[in-house]
Amino acid sequence: MTEPDTSPLPQLPARPADGHKGTFGTVSIIGGRDDDEACMIGAPALAARAALRSGCGLVRMVTPRSILAHALAIEPGATGVPVALDEQSGRVASHAMTARIDEVSRNSACLVVGPGLGRSDAAQAATLRAIQQEDAPVVLDADALNVMATIDELHRELRARAILTPHPGEFRRLAASLKISVELGSDDARAAAGAALAQRLGVVVVLKGHRTVVSDGLRAWTCNRGGPWLATAGTGDVLSGIIAGIVAQHASGTPIAGLSDAMRERMPRDLLRPLDLYDAARVAVEIHGLAGDAWRASRNVTGGLLARELCDEACRIAQTMRGDRTSA
Repeated sequence: MTEPDTSPLPQLPARPADGHKGTFGTVSIIGGRDDDEACMIGAPALAARAALRSGCGLVRMVTPRSILAHALAIEPGATGVPVALDEQSGRVASHAMTARIDEVSRNSACLVVGPGLGRSDAAQAATLRAIQQEDAPVVLDADALNVMATIDELHRELRARAILTPHPGEFRRLAASLKISVELGSDDARAAAGAALAQRLGVVVVLKGHRTVVSDGLRAWTCNRGGPWLATAGTGDVLSGIIAGIVAQHASGTPIAGLSDAMRERMPRDLLRPLDLYDAARVAVEIHGLAGDAWRASRNVTGGLLARELCDEACRIAQTMRGDRTSA
């Protein structure tokens, strides 16, 4: 049985004073759709805003060409990578999507796949290619999780270092496809469920909901932050962006590499080690929950949160988790 993890969250290292955008990692977000059934523009833009607000240096949105300009209008701080449409069908071409993933995975510190992605042939191709690549860790969210539930021999196809962020419905679909029998009715049951999925696939699982659980199969940590004020559209996209931003900055070692010898001498040894994906996910979930709590406290209401407001609160929370320090 997986033991509850009560260890303190790791402290984030200071940002080097001479750092630049390359120092703090690149996140690539694969998502968005434009077809006969739906047009999903906001989800990848929210994930992009959240990644930037978490402190990462550069965010790219990989979306269908037809919606890219609109997504960039929502979050102009990101850069755009268009995916070509098939001339005959007018839909995203699967080969174009996989080619883009091959391209961005080679020079990204983290990928996010799923926000607003849909379940088209191109979405299936994108998800499969993302979980097969081994260049960059990947956060799998939303429609990517639903696609994964349809992949035969998923445990054999999944080779990427991955963080899965299912809500209970997505979790149940994945668990059923993997023949995992679990209950989600209590804190202990949710921790056991997250651990079971993490063990089966060799990933980190962030089981969202009231008292979000993070597990790597050996450890299971429960977040005590957040509440019903987070129960609104887009907050899951924000969480995936925060996770990717923290991974890009602190689980790849890029800020560590940017420190001068003098900075290294002044910093505690435990801050010089990159985080593993489990601790990066814990930190990100805590930032997300605290950001929601800060929004509620500032307004004294329990509803009406806009996801973009959560991104902006997360910026301040992430800074406090660095102790408001900048190495010089």
